[in-house]
Amino acid sequence: MTYEIELLPPSKIRNEITRRMSDYVRERIPAARQAEYEADGWVLDKKLKSLVWMRKRKRHDVAFEDRVWAMCARLGFTQLSPHRSVRIPYGDGENERKQVDVFAADNDVVLVIECKSSEAEKAPTHAFKTEIESIQGYRAGLIRTLRAQFPDHKVRFVFATNNINATPDTLGRIENAQISYMDEEAVDYYHELATHLGNAAKFQLLGNLFSGQQIMAMDAVVPAIQGKMGGYLYYSFAIEPERLLKIAYVLHRNNANLKSMPTYQRIIKRTRLKRVSEFVDKGGFFPNALIINVENGGKRLKFDRTPSDTGASTLGLLHLPRKYRSAFVIDGQHRLYGFANSERAATELVPVVAFVDLPGPKQLDLFMQINENQQAVPKNLRSTLNADLLWNSPDRRRQAQALKLRVAQQLGEAKSSPLRGRIIVGEEQSNDRRCIGLEAISRGIDRGRFIGEFSSTEMKKVGSFYRGSNSATLEPLASFLELCFAFLSEELPTQWNLGRVGFLFTNAGVEALLRVIGDVVDHLVSAGTVDARQQTPSSVFVHVRPILQILTNYLNALGADEVTEFRGNYGSGAPTIYLRRFQGSLADAVEGFEPEGLREWQANQTKQFNAESYTMVHEIEVHLKADIKRRLEDKYHSNWFKDGVPQAVYQDGMARAAEKQWRAEADVKVDWWDCLYLIELHKVMLHGQQSGWMEMFDRDYTLPSDRKVSSWRAKSSWMNQLNVIRNKISHNESVSESEYEFLQSLYSWFELGGTGANE
Repeated sequence: MTYEIELLPPSKIRNEITRRMSDYVRERIPAARQAEYEADGWVLDKKLKSLVWMRKRKRHDVAFEDRVWAMCARLGFTQLSPHRSVRIPYGDGENERKQVDVFAADNDVVLVIECKSSEAEKAPTHAFKTEIESIQGYRAGLIRTLRAQFPDHKVRFVFATNNINATPDTLGRIENAQISYMDEEAVDYYHELATHLGNAAKFQLLGNLFSGQQIMAMDAVVPAIQGKMGGYLYYSFAIEPERLLKIAYVLHRNNANLKSMPTYQRIIKRTRLKRVSEFVDKGGFFPNALIINVENGGKRLKFDRTPSDTGASTLGLLHLPRKYRSAFVIDGQHRLYGFANSERAATELVPVVAFVDLPGPKQLDLFMQINENQQAVPKNLRSTLNADLLWNSPDRRRQAQALKLRVAQQLGEAKSSPLRGRIIVGEEQSNDRRCIGLEAISRGIDRGRFIGEFSSTEMKKVGSFYRGSNSATLEPLASFLELCFAFLSEELPTQWNLGRVGFLFTNAGVEALLRVIGDVVDHLVSAGTVDARQQTPSSVFVHVRPILQILTNYLNALGADEVTEFRGNYGSGAPTIYLRRFQGSLADAVEGFEPEGLREWQANQTKQFNAESYTMVHEIEVHLKADIKRRLEDKYHSNWFKDGVPQAVYQDGMARAAEKQWRAEADVKVDWWDCLYLIELHKVMLHGQQSGWMEMFDRDYTLPSDRKVSSWRAKSSWMNQLNVIRNKISHNESVSESEYEFLQSLYSWFELGGTGANE
């Protein structure tokens, strides 16, 4: 007797999707039983005359199974299991039946999906050893049963997991067992894609599950022109979207896609797709070609040439691969999927330029070039893409940059990482929790000296964690940083939960944390305590942890005013201010911990030189204005401001004078010359070119240390340094000892305060 699998009637699928997508189980019961249900955790949903609707949040495992089932339904699978208790025989015995969590089929494929879920706060690691062995035991018998009801269908077994960490080794075993794997992010991705594409999103799923497998009954021959472009073979042809959609695949920047090659496309936008679809339905067309790459395993596509060639091109019949996921869309995904739900998909022709077996980085590079001249690639997505694009670059510096970005990306995506969901990867939107950019992580890794310094061709200085190559360094460094941030998140829960509203787990804070962790590792390496290039990440962390404990104790002890002061630091200088304070807390407690530049920075922060520096800058500025004006008057007489002052400087001075005059008392007269900035006085000194400088300023305005300088412009460069110090004082920033000494030399040179004489 043939067994027939129980299926949900297609007419009930729409309502079932709504039920499955809900977070709640609902039941209608007699009003008299309301109290009984409430005692079991149910809550009132709606009152009727004599009945009530009660609801209860689904268990996490049920909710996830329902979400997977709804994914299949929304992707267009019309033959679906009605509940989670469907049991399919794989042998003749009564006990040889397999309970299937989700069963889905269409006209071509069958999916048998086993769901696993965890409600733990931190995703547990699962090896799936028992599950893999179980599937291998019943696979053949189950397929025989399925083929009786679904002949000529491809069958795929799938693990779908929620909040479970699968290691690379586990994923490898799953793949070797010919089982597909998707986590909750993949399920969310297909739901999002279904929202944008409708049933056409199923092609993306099939491309992933059946990559490289034959598509039956597909006509794959098109008339084409063969040629070369940029040294690469390409074919130009026109094809119906319906045919191309079956083999096409879009490498969206999402965890649902494989990591074996760069994933460069941005997610399809629903609003844009809707406009394209409406345009198509109204008879619109696109004259510009889609750009695709055909994956054919390094083999040439079959191309039947016609007898006559034209110029450098060749005419003929091209045989496209009849395989899922064999044509990667580099440009034109919206144009292609705009036809997905249109009747014209089977009759219209879209122009296509198809390259063959382009390397992944070259596809990404082509995507970047196309979008540079169309819709700009957002900065954070560019960083995400560069992690792939530069990975195998012949330039060692670019390789190192790719490694930093890949570590940052892994910290943001790996289930084992505490920073998962805190780092903005690709085109993810920032929020109060996800607020750390890839560039901030990359800078922290760079300035923490984990990887080292490179020229374009060789290593100049090896980093503390660098193990000879990108591939060898990625996992140890990422794993070590995961351990560090797991510790920091546990020890600093207030700042951790504040996210962007706080100061620590932000771009500036995380960059500084990475840099100070790098300082700690360097200190331990220098002391001979650890060898981070040889030891396991956990072995290194054992020695780093006690020092990080000192840092977390310091941060937890900060008062409200100190936290406010931290939070008040903005811009590119904030990470350095954070870093120096972090370093200072460790230097006071860890013997021998003396990061380069710390003590000088601490001395500068006392502002011990600021008061006297202010006086000297003021007197130097007063002297320069009087002396330069006198020299101009001596040379140009009454026309001194026209002949001796750049017009823009004069106009800016007059504008500032007018503004000050408006606010001044009636008996106060504001002179435009007194309103000039130091940098504008510098422009005045250079206005007369070399002859003016040599005649008016060279003897008295060239410092003794610059007498041997040949460039007349360079002899006045001290004005730039003076202006920097003046700005520091104006913004209440600390003047360093070296800057103070420079002011003293100027003060003496101009014989101010009776301290010296010209040499």
